[in-house]
Amino acid sequence: MRLVSVRELRGRSAAIWKELAEEKDLVITSNGKPIALLSATTEETLEESLAAVRRSRVLAEVTAMQQASLKAGTDQFTQKEIEAEIEAVRRERAR
Repeated sequence: MRLVSVRELRGRSAAIWKELAEEKDLVITSNGKPIALLSATTEETLEESLAAVRRSRVLAEVTAMQQASLKAGTDQFTQKEIEAEIEAVRRERAR
């Protein structure tokens, strides 16, 4: 996958758009670090593409939560303990 700096994108945008049509995905960087993905799409595939990106983000978040739960040992909570924790958070938020 090709990396494109913000500066390059600003200075060569027409060439980058043509390259995007061929590459399909580009990584935008700022100070050498990735900050965004640029993906080719069309009117016909826009909604499907957005849904796929959103599904991917949700999956990554769920995986991260599961790993954090394993690390913290909270994966061993009983249903009763989970409900008590939820109730405690709700009481705290109601204040």
